[in-house]
Parts: sequence; structure tokens; C-alpha cells
Amino acid sequence: MSTMREDLVVMKFGGTSVEDATAIDRTSKIVRGRRERGRKTIVVVSAMARVTDQLLAAANAAGRGDKAGALAISARLRTRHIETAAQLLENALFVSFQTWLDSEFDSLDDLLRGIAAVGELTPRTNDLVVSFGERLSSRIVAEAFAQRGLNGAHVDARTCIITDNQHGKAVPQETAIEARLAELVLPLVEKNQTPVMGGFIASTAEGVTTTLGRGGSDYTAALVGGGLHAGAIEIWTDVNGIMTTDPRVCPDALRVKTISFEEAAELAYFGAKVLHPATILPAVQKNIPVWVLNSKNPGNEGTQITALSPVCKSPFKSIATKKKLTIIDVVASRMLMSHGYLKAVFDVFDKYKCPVDMVSTSEVSISLTVDSNQQLPEICAELSKIADVKYEGQKALVCLVGEDIRGQQGIAAQVFAAVKHVNVRMISQGASEINMSFMIEESDVDEAVRSLHSHFFANPDPAVFDVEARVTVAAR
Repeated sequence: MSTMREDLVVMKFGGTSVEDATAIDRTSKIVRGRRERGRKTIVVVSAMARVTDQLLAAANAAGRGDKAGALAISARLRTRHIETAAQLLENALFVSFQTWLDSEFDSLDDLLRGIAAVGELTPRTNDLVVSFGERLSSRIVAEAFAQRGLNGAHVDARTCIITDNQHGKAVPQETAIEARLAELVLPLVEKNQTPVMGGFIASTAEGVTTTLGRGGSDYTAALVGGGLHAGAIEIWTDVNGIMTTDPRVCPDALRVKTISFEEAAELAYFGAKVLHPATILPAVQKNIPVWVLNSKNPGNEGTQITALSPVCKSPFKSIATKKKLTIIDVVASRMLMSHGYLKAVFDVFDKYKCPVDMVSTSEVSISLTVDSNQQLPEICAELSKIADVKYEGQKALVCLVGEDIRGQQGIAAQVFAAVKHVNVRMISQGASEINMSFMIEESDVDEAVRSLHSHFFANPDPAVFDVEARVTVAAR
């Protein structure tokens, strides 16, 4: 077991933290602050805000044979990246850098023309197109850091983050990653440079470009932090940390100062957008603390995610919601208790690679909730061979997360008293000590969350929640 390097911090900056020259300049000041405190820094960046979506749109347009539409998107992206670089870099450096940028966009245009000519977009080619976002942003940031005295050194993440060949959501090979990081990144750190790499992008051992799935930049940061046994991983975003719920729904939502890995992973899975669930795993395995911080408010102390949660007087830490769900009811009075029946039902979901969020069973029926996807008719048609099936969409899951919910008497009564005016369809609690979930109509979500939040966070524990911020807002 390697010892943790307390002086080493991996800093991941999301798309809004590198969206333009102003944001990148702000990011460089944050990194400088860490270096001035004696920290060695490794920086992982997302594509500039909205670039991944535009690259996906370009790839899809090319796949439909719309070459002109695809190239028009690429032209707009070229202009945006060149303008950003021009604002960040001194003239002589910018001239040579623009040559590199133009060659990258020429490669992208050639790729889009090829897809349009064939008229087919494969997962492998799609990965290659979207990889340009992080390849470009990481190089721009590295150049900006170099010019600002931060010794920026660009590292193509595809040389370090090695995965299998599952395009769109590749699985990292952690032993290979650790070896590559030691070979390619650690020497730069030892020379007091700031390695800068793109998140989300990776490659197979043979060098074929892959991606880690949406939100994968957080995952990259955790893999790098875990692989180098960093003292901390910082996820810089545009919010002050993990909140007690969505501030757009509850303006009095509080910042959670500290939370356990398990709670954070549960929240992330159930819709809290701050963190990608897979981010947690490489950090958990090495017991590396993860901080969620705000690049637009770097003075805020954010949320610390640690292996174990501190004792909290409040029963819940946060309320998350997941919308656009469908309830599927599978009724088979003859077969439910027969051997192999449940396996037959779940084999259908497995065949279509459709994850199930919640399951509830009775004597004759199983109710399941799934993301509303286009394959529901096919899934239900197959299930109909073994049971009667019906499904209803426009449902939402409300998830309350906190340590040891199961050990607190009367907690379920309090939850359902707070939402007694809302029709609850399914309930799940026994499966987890830290999560109580229930299904309601999508249209009732905001009202339910506000009722729950006003009940459970009326008197929050100041050791765990940023109560001072609420007092300051109330005083204005």
C-alpha cells in the first residue's frame, strides 16, 4: 500500500469553470492559490461549457448525412476556441497556438465529412468526435497556465486513462492507469510543473479513443487522485457544494459542510447533479477526501466528502429527486412464487441494459421503476410473454438521504405526514440504512420537496450545515 501524498491535490474544473477567457483566468488564480500554499497541483478540465452537446449534435448531423449542418457547428466551435485563446495568450504564443487549433479543427472537419459520406455514426466514431472538447480545452488551459507562471504542461489524458473498448461508457483499467500516471504525470509534478489533462476522455490499451460517459471528468479526477495517492481531490463547479436540496426549488436550501462517501454516492445516483456517482469509488478505495467547491466563489469552504460521516443531529442530510421515470406493474398470479420467475423478469431488463431504480413486490405483482426510455414498448412486450404488464410514465422519485435512518423511531411517520397532501405510489426504505425513497407524480415534486425541507431542515445541526449563510440571507 503506497502512502498518501498529502502535498498533492488533484483539481477538477467543470465546463463553466473553463467556459471562456474570464473563467480560465479565474481558474488559474485558484490553482496559483493552492501552489502558494505549498501544494503540488494536477488539473483535470472538462470541455468548455456546452461544447460536448454541440459536438454530439455535429456527430448526429453528420450521421444523418447533413454534412453542411455538421461543419457549421464545427465552424462556430473553431471561432469560439480561437477567440478564447486570443484573449488568454500573448500575441507570439497565440500565433503558433492558432496553427495547432486550426489543424485540430481541420481533423474534426475531415472526420465529420467521413461520417456524412458513410451515413452512419458508430459508437467508436462518436467517442472520437466528442473527445475534441476536452482535447482542446485542456491544451488552452495548459498554455494559459504556462504564460501565467504556473508551469502548465499539457498531458493527453488518452495516454494515461486506459479503459476497455466499451464505447460511450468505458470501464477504466486501474492498474494500467496507475502505471501510466507514474510514468507520464509524476515526473512533471516532481519538476514543479502543473500537468493539465482533459477529463472524460480515455483510450484502450491499443490507443483507440474512448469516453467514460457523461459526467466522466469527475471520474478522471478520482482515477488520477487514486492512482497517485493524492492528499485530496477537489471538484470545482459553479455551486457552493452539496446542498440540502435544489436551491431553485427551495431558496433556503443549506450547504452541507461534510457528508459521507456513501451518502454522496446515493445522492448522486438519485439525481443530485453536483457529482458523478462513479467519482466516489476510486477515492473511497484509497480513503482520499473529496471536496466540492465553487470556482465563482473560491472563498467558500464547500463540502467535504469523507469515508465516514460525522454525527448529525438532523435525521437527513439532503433531499434529491429523479424525474422522467416510469412505473411498470408486472402481474402474474400463477407464477410469482415459482422458482426462477424473478430471474426471468430481470433478465428482460438486463437484455435491454435498462437499470431499475426501485422494486416493490406483493403476493401477485412486482412494481419496478425505470428511466423513461424509448425501449419501454419492447421491454413490456417481452414481459407480456410471462405476465400481465402495464406502465405509467411522468413519475418522479423523491429520495431522502441521511445516516442510520433505519435506527430512528417514527421517521417514516414524519416523512409521510409532511407529504400527506401528495399521492405516494411506491415506498422503499428497508434496502438501505441511509436512503428513504418514494414515487409520486412528476407534477407534485416541487411541492413535496418544499414540504419535506421545511419540516426536516427547520432546525439544522450547525456542525454539519452552513446555518450562518441562512442567517445572513434572512438578515438582508
